Amino acid sequence: MAETEVYLFTGPEAGEKNEAIENLRDAASKKNNGIEQYKYYAADVRIEDIVAQLQNASLFSPALFISLRNAEQIKQKSDIESLVSWIKASKNSPNTLVLISEENSIDKKIESAVPSSHKKIFWEMFENRKPQWVENFFRKNGFSISPDAVEQILEMVENNTESLKSECSRFFFCFEKGTTITSDDVEKILSHNREENAFTLFDSMADISKNPQQRFESSLEILQKIRATKESNGIALIAGLTYCFRQLRLWHSLHSDGKSPADSELKSSGFSGKRNQEKYSKAAKIWTAGTTSSILALLSATDISIRETGTALEETYLYMLIYSIVIKNGLFCSVCEY
Repeated sequence: MAETEVYLFTGPEAGEKNEAIENLRDAASKKNNGIEQYKYYAADVRIEDIVAQLQNASLFSPALFISLRNAEQIKQKSDIESLVSWIKASKNSPNTLVLISEENSIDKKIESAVPSSHKKIFWEMFENRKPQWVENFFRKNGFSISPDAVEQILEMVENNTESLKSECSRFFFCFEKGTTITSDDVEKILSHNREENAFTLFDSMADISKNPQQRFESSLEILQKIRATKESNGIALIAGLTYCFRQLRLWHSLHSDGKSPADSELKSSGFSGKRNQEKYSKAAKIWTAGTTSSILALLSATDISIRETGTALEETYLYMLIYSIVIKNGLFCSVCEY
């Protein structure tokens, strides 16, 4: 009997995960001679509606291809039972469902229903693989790059291949093929012309050279610039900040009990380069381990609130989030009361 066309892709590595989803979509389209695609977030839809959609034939194509992100948020018993029942009954369905999460796992009953060959955890790239990945990416596109420039890029870009591809591709529009990219070029392209994002926002909030009020004001300026772009997305912004504060939590763990971890241990944990290490060392002086945990809870609560209320209050939630982190040191557990 054929396996059900349900897949579970988890883990923090976005680039390889998205590539795997694209490959599945292409394969499903070829197999069914066309598909109808839908993308959903678990907090924005009713699971029973997705199940009903999967159970019915598509009006316009031979098959459906549905990707459901934030699958770790499927927690209600009725939703879990409904989804598991469809998975078990869908052996001969032409439709495909891809459950996606940045976490490493979701509800165990759902995981158990997905065939083992259709499950994969996409881990972040090992530190010792990153320099070679960057060098290979430039070489495949007709460029070379100095070791210092590679390290500088890795210090400035989020720890996944999707972000690395996006940022490294900028150089291909600014230089002729055959050019060797130097650290000065990186400074010019990624620093001076860099758009504001969750990571520059974190840097501003963690700028220990300023007092809380100054950090709050500069952070709001960055938030306004982010909000002014066409790609502005509160959920994505929170995801980036969550990554930064998870790294800060890991930094505290590595330095607990007065330990001084070896440089190799820091690099294997995602803290490569002196600039990156200095950033988290300074951030740790602003937010303690306990405060960092409170901020992560606050980020999660804000994410849920924005998904529940939509875009109407998104900007208000984001302003209150920054205020709580910078001025109140994460004391508020939720912005819902605001």
